[in-house]
Amino acid sequence: MNSEPPGWRTATERALYGPRGFYAGQAPAAHFRTSVHASPLFAEAVARLLLRVDEALGHPDQLDLVDVGAGEGELLTGVLAALWDREAAGADVVARLRPVAVERRPRPARLDAAIGWQHELPGPGTLTGLLFANEWLDNVPVDLAENDASGTARLVLVEPDGTERLGPPVAGDDAAWLARWWPLAAGEGARAEIGHPRDAAWARAANALRRGVAVAVDYAHERAARPPFGTLTGFREGHECRPVPDGSCDLTSHVALDAVAAAAPGATTLLTQRSALRALGVTGRRPALSLAGSDPAAYVRELSAAGEAAELLDPGGLGGFGWLVCEVRCAFGWGAG
Repeated sequence: MNSEPPGWRTATERALYGPRGFYAGQAPAAHFRTSVHASPLFAEAVARLLLRVDEALGHPDQLDLVDVGAGEGELLTGVLAALWDREAAGADVVARLRPVAVERRPRPARLDAAIGWQHELPGPGTLTGLLFANEWLDNVPVDLAENDASGTARLVLVEPDGTERLGPPVAGDDAAWLARWWPLAAGEGARAEIGHPRDAAWARAANALRRGVAVAVDYAHERAARPPFGTLTGFREGHECRPVPDGSCDLTSHVALDAVAAAAPGATTLLTQRSALRALGVTGRRPALSLAGSDPAAYVRELSAAGEAAELLDPGGLGGFGWLVCEVRCAFGWGAG
């Protein structure tokens, strides 16, 4: 007798993180481009955020910087470079800094030896500083629900080739989460991603802070405007593709950041990347045309930086990402300074 296929949560876990999973042998940057890859301005903004957190914490003897879902360590590498560029102030922070990447993949061979590498989240209450997760939660596997012809929400089951069928009715924690955070619209075919595993994952991550700030950055939506048919998709070699849980592509879906925020510790703020980066000094302002005559090389550099900033701030693109900022026993005051 043939057994039923699994739901998308189990299938995604195997397809992404199993022994033959997508992330077992693939460099994420080869398949999709994040804000970290778009411009060094993003890492520079995170460095400025770190400096503000350090000040709010009273310049502790050890300052933790943890990047969750670190890929190849590009963000931490960029933050360290930005700090060194700040001369005395940056060097003081680097001397106290403990940068750690959290990633399920093996440590990259060329990563700076100063950057720690671990496969699991830090333990509860072990960090003082900044925990940052850029496009991590969208890869935390979740199940999907879909209304059948009678309007009953059922789990979506999936074969390795992507073929789907409807399974049992949604029940228990899944049903409770949907009722609170993503009530399905009436009618056959309405779909939702059941996000409570992401809420729990973020609560574990942010609870690693004894004091400090935790930031999650991701594709996001809120309860008042959930997508009626969900957002699950795949990425392969830089292009969006049909989501197939066979290990051949990335599998991702947008994040219900308002639900994540409700499960997070401390004071929380939700804002767009455009607003967050502007508060951190990324403006996209074009250089004065007079600079082209007095210093053409500087003009070209500043013009290029303005173009990169515009991409990071674009409300229809990267600038529309959601930022969830959690302040844990740290009077940080988002946007101050």
